Amino acid sequence: MRDHARQSKRFLRQSYWSCVVWLLFVFVTWQARSNGGPSAHPQDQAALVAQGSKLFNPTCSSAYCHGANGKDGSAPALQGRTFTPEYLARVITDGVPGSAMPAFKNQYSPEQIRQLAAYVMSLPKGNAAAVNSSATSTSAARRPGPEDHATTSLPMPAMKEVTGERLANAAKEPHNWMTYFGTYAGQRYSTLDQINRANVRQIAPVWAFQTGKIEGGLNATPLVVDGVMYLVGSYNRVFALDATTGKEFWHYFYKLPSGPIPYGTSVRGIAIGYGLVFMGTLDNHVVALDAKTGREVWNIEVEDVRKCGCNINAAPIVVKDKVVVGVTGGDSAHRGYLNAFDARTGKEAWRFYTIPGPGEPGFETWEAESWRFGGGATWMTGTYDPELNLIYWGIGNPSSDFYGSDREGANLYTGCVVALDADTGKLKWHYQEVPHDVYDFDAAYEPTLIDIERNGKKQKLLVHTNKGGYVWVLDRVTGKYLNAWPHIETVNWVKSFEKDGTQIGRLEVPPGKSTVVCPHWGGGRSWNHAAYSPRTGLLYNHGIEWCGRITPIRQEAKEGRGFVGGTIVPMNPPNEPAYGHIDAFDPVSGAKKWTVKMKYPLTSSLLATAGDVVFTADIEGNFLAYDAKTGAQLYSFNTGSGTRGSPVTYAVNGRQYIAVPSGLGSIFTAGMGTLWPEARNFQNGSTLFVFALPESATARRAVMR
Repeated sequence: MRDHARQSKRFLRQSYWSCVVWLLFVFVTWQARSNGGPSAHPQDQAALVAQGSKLFNPTCSSAYCHGANGKDGSAPALQGRTFTPEYLARVITDGVPGSAMPAFKNQYSPEQIRQLAAYVMSLPKGNAAAVNSSATSTSAARRPGPEDHATTSLPMPAMKEVTGERLANAAKEPHNWMTYFGTYAGQRYSTLDQINRANVRQIAPVWAFQTGKIEGGLNATPLVVDGVMYLVGSYNRVFALDATTGKEFWHYFYKLPSGPIPYGTSVRGIAIGYGLVFMGTLDNHVVALDAKTGREVWNIEVEDVRKCGCNINAAPIVVKDKVVVGVTGGDSAHRGYLNAFDARTGKEAWRFYTIPGPGEPGFETWEAESWRFGGGATWMTGTYDPELNLIYWGIGNPSSDFYGSDREGANLYTGCVVALDADTGKLKWHYQEVPHDVYDFDAAYEPTLIDIERNGKKQKLLVHTNKGGYVWVLDRVTGKYLNAWPHIETVNWVKSFEKDGTQIGRLEVPPGKSTVVCPHWGGGRSWNHAAYSPRTGLLYNHGIEWCGRITPIRQEAKEGRGFVGGTIVPMNPPNEPAYGHIDAFDPVSGAKKWTVKMKYPLTSSLLATAGDVVFTADIEGNFLAYDAKTGAQLYSFNTGSGTRGSPVTYAVNGRQYIAVPSGLGSIFTAGMGTLWPEARNFQNGSTLFVFALPESATARRAVMR
């Protein structure tokens, strides 16, 4: 008990994912002197609180920090506490000597420090139970009011219905971008070539659209169908736009409940099919909207967000007559799953639990009752092979993230790529990349489907990037291991692999002790996606060279609450400052064709085209184009805001466009300030920029073809 008490005290001194989280954690470890606040006009004080909320929530509102509005996270609740403004300002400004709490005087302005202090002091005081009760008084069945939907007089063009068959043949419609990755294969590749490496320097913005809410940024992937663009912003705000002008046809603003929103307010995408637009919500619903009017058709609750600590921020995919959608919750005490619903009615078709229950294969890989809260989130979007009728999905980390002594075993199916029968959700095969993960190197990223010729035969491959800095190559028919290769330089959690994929030299992370693990739990790559070009045969990926000091601490599981089981402090690699890079690889062997080193991690997805151009954008707001064959930079345009979404390309009336979301707002980017302090000053926003060649150049290109 004494050892456990000492470990708990150490837990209260360790750093969380971001230094800002530590700043707020220090607040609650001191006895405040009063409940007073700065003397200010009520309107001025309200403005301070509002600005402080914008600083606090993107970083500290996740389940593995203090939780939304300062409660329901892994760290102690901030609600129900009192502070003095002088104390808060001093701690934020100067830090706390002898602890992991740094000084923020070089990262936050005096006004920002004042705003943060005002927000923390505004949190509810008094009885914690009363606070929790009031925060969850909203009914679970929430439907939008009339003010949340609007149409314009602009007539929508005629659209052919998007069916499962049409989506399966999306590659034959390169002028559209009908599903999250462009096609089911997850390659983020387009055969459009009007914009190419010879003329890409001539492109310019032709229209821009602001979503009207910059909190949470713009992390999404736009969809385009027959001249209509569908876009989702933070807080589940959906727009239908003219893809050539950006003019609005309709919008729909989902009515979220008051109270905590786990895992931030960013939304990555939507899906379309059978005349409907499908969206997972931040309070764990799935909503279907009429694609022509934006009016709600059906709305179902997947699970009570207040109970599970999980929600949906990834794009669903429509497969045949079903809409398939995953949930977050990997850093909460929650048992993960993947759901499929009837696209027309919303009725549940099947559910695949990522943590086996009693009597199911894989249950023996969990100790005692740990399976009940084992994690295994399905927080990203999967891919699909229509020929095999298999859905491929990456599964997240086990919970708790770092303390594994209460869950001895391989912990299936966490850290796995799974192949599921699309009709039934039954498991066909699985491959576990990180058995008994204690680093939070979950396997949630996109499974990219690639077909190659080998010895005169076509081979169906699955190429999968893991947060741990490796790329796995599997036979997607059988799940057989073929290869694993590192896509970053700084990896120490495993030394090598046997020919059958068995891992050699796994790094131990003893409970109660600090261990440097490379890469950092943010990943050797973040979620923003890679691209594969069948034309060049190269996989375009991005990487981050950074590490983290992990200290596992035992934590009691409480359903739906943050369940990280330790702390992590970001660190530079052993011999140089942290940095990012873009690379071109042979997807099977891992041979590197070219690389571009960058000061900061790349935070936008990559897009490859038949014009031999690779498009992306960076955290400083630069929209970038590279030569797909050499890596030479061909174009740059600053959008005025850091980027976090995924560019797409499409064509209308013979003119090719590139759409680029601009706007930060995710937990990952908010936590970068420890190693890149200046990143805290990068501008946020929520604007979609659309680029094209001048119309005269477009006409000349069309004539030449």
